[in-house]
Amino acid sequence: MSPKSALTESLPRSVAARPAEAGPPSGVDVPAQTYCFEVLRYGQTPGDRPRFQAYDLVVRKKMSVLEALLTLQEEADPSLAFRCSCRGAVCGSCAMSINGKLNLACRVQLHTLATRRIVLEPLPGFEVLKDLVVDMDPFWEKYNRVRPWLHAEISAAQENRMSESERRRIDQYVQCILCGVCYAACPARQANAAFAGPAALAKLYRFVADAREGRSRHALQQQDAAEGVWGCHTIMECVGACPKNVRPADGIRGVRRKLVSQKLQRLLRRKTS
Repeated sequence: MSPKSALTESLPRSVAARPAEAGPPSGVDVPAQTYCFEVLRYGQTPGDRPRFQAYDLVVRKKMSVLEALLTLQEEADPSLAFRCSCRGAVCGSCAMSINGKLNLACRVQLHTLATRRIVLEPLPGFEVLKDLVVDMDPFWEKYNRVRPWLHAEISAAQENRMSESERRRIDQYVQCILCGVCYAACPARQANAAFAGPAALAKLYRFVADAREGRSRHALQQQDAAEGVWGCHTIMECVGACPKNVRPADGIRGVRRKLVSQKLQRLLRRKTS
């Protein structure tokens, strides 16, 4: 059930968290300010309806949205559910909607926001399991569908090198942390539930463009469909949403070029045979 399409109700501010005395090791003292966090709550009990719940938090240190959530969970409401792991914008676990913009909670600093009213919602287009936690299984199933690993046979007795220029060609796609932000932002994926999505197809290009790759033509052709690379409408929402500056749409175009090149090669071979 997506909170974006659900009827929500606004609840009064019910809990005021104790002032956050400690911040991150690199935190800097700032004038005390009260932030109001409005969190979409759902899944606490059977038959629960999505609703916003408000929390006040007095902040005296520079902190991220994730650190504020952890403080609220510890000091105000232990039932508040969200995912986090690395706290350093590497694992992608804390992806969510922050004031209507998809991002990583650990990456967004409170003092950089234009308002002290912070509205937090789960990633759109996913089934909500509880509060800000969504079911990522469909995302991972589509990711596994592109077989995202190097298919080349690498001999243990010989190093398989690539040049700097070859490495630079795939660098940005290596940086993808599979947070699901681009998948949630993609209008084509919202219109076509079977579409693999930008993250999976960008990772596919990471291996297709790898100079060491030994992937067969037939393995790539399974993405030659509306559920694969032709399902992308090149609206570019994935590019604007990615918190790691990856351009998934460029990777999808790269896979398309590879498929078209393979088709032309087969046609030429038929004409010359």
